[in-house]
Amino acid sequence: MVDPDDGHDGHDGTSMAAMGWVGSWMAAQQPAWDEHFPFPVGLPSVLENVTIRQFARLSLGGRRLRVVLSNTFGSAPVIVDTVSVARAHDPDSAVETTPLVATFAGETSVTIPPGADRISDPVGLPLSSLSTVAMSLYLPDTVRPQSFHWDGRSTALIGEGLQTDRLIFPVTTTTETRFLLSQILIEAPEHQGCVVAFGDSITDGNGVPVNTETRWPDFLAARLQTDRVSVLNAGISGNRLLRDGMGQSGLARFAGDVLSHPGVRTVIVLLGINDIGMPGTPLAPDDPAVSAGELIAGYQQLITQAHDHGIRVIGATLLPFEGALPDTPFAGFWSPAKELVRQDVNHWIRTAQAFDTVVDFDRLLRDPDRPFRLHPVSDSGDHLHPGPEGYRRMADGVPMRDLLSE
Repeated sequence: MVDPDDGHDGHDGTSMAAMGWVGSWMAAQQPAWDEHFPFPVGLPSVLENVTIRQFARLSLGGRRLRVVLSNTFGSAPVIVDTVSVARAHDPDSAVETTPLVATFAGETSVTIPPGADRISDPVGLPLSSLSTVAMSLYLPDTVRPQSFHWDGRSTALIGEGLQTDRLIFPVTTTTETRFLLSQILIEAPEHQGCVVAFGDSITDGNGVPVNTETRWPDFLAARLQTDRVSVLNAGISGNRLLRDGMGQSGLARFAGDVLSHPGVRTVIVLLGINDIGMPGTPLAPDDPAVSAGELIAGYQQLITQAHDHGIRVIGATLLPFEGALPDTPFAGFWSPAKELVRQDVNHWIRTAQAFDTVVDFDRLLRDPDRPFRLHPVSDSGDHLHPGPEGYRRMADGVPMRDLLSE
């Protein structure tokens, strides 16, 4: 844990926030799975002598930035020879500014040990809120991706050789998976802290078109612009509160994905539908059914940990999911018995007064004529994930006064 301006690796959330640094964007890290998992990883099994250009829309702007690279679940060091950053519009166009090299303790090359992060020195690239930054990294040696973020909802470009200085990127292939880039910090001395959205695919943005920035945390970030509060999306598609699978369990990753960030004021917890739905499906064929009591105990643990760090916790009710994932191998995700568990969990969230406040996403998005289902206007079409209009309604339903209370 170090001072943000001393040129070393690592970062202390408290000291960084006090010096004007705050997280503006993140991608929660998860271990890569093998070829037997129902979904492909989305990255080549081997990367060598390639440059990867990834795009991130900042929730809050500032005068300088720092890039965080993560090898959280890797078993071998990863060498990154050069990292550059530039202002961009979207993944389909050239970057808008000449890429600037990001150094690490003054060096252009950085080695990320297994299980570790590396944080760059400050880069003098002023950026406005809701602007997009392109981050390019060159991998000179063989890398077998083991730590990644699967559901990036953003096109990343991969090109052969060293291409970090190119305005127009020579694309060999593309991916929607994020690799190594885990966070972008912004120096914004006037910032008023950070809100973390902690959840699963409904927070990660499954159900929206790629490159549209229409997840509910994106809409929430737009609402918070005048308050100078950043929003970090700590969603992982397929994530569960109690068990590992697609990412570590929410209980296991809460410290790293929420508590460690500088300036966090509030966390919004929307997690648990996969704990209910996955058992008996190809994603968790042998897992036993989860009870409402088990989920409630998990929520209580998150609340205790957050309060111990002076962070407010907003509990979100679980969305309707009757008929989820039809005509797929996961059609058993919903059942009447699973619905009863959701109802019991939501009743506790609404009435127990365990959270500092509650946002009732269930009532906001359900069909009044069929209350176990998403309203057609809010449904992406798979009856589990909202579409852009549903996500907009979710963000609009977050109470600003409760969100920003001390």
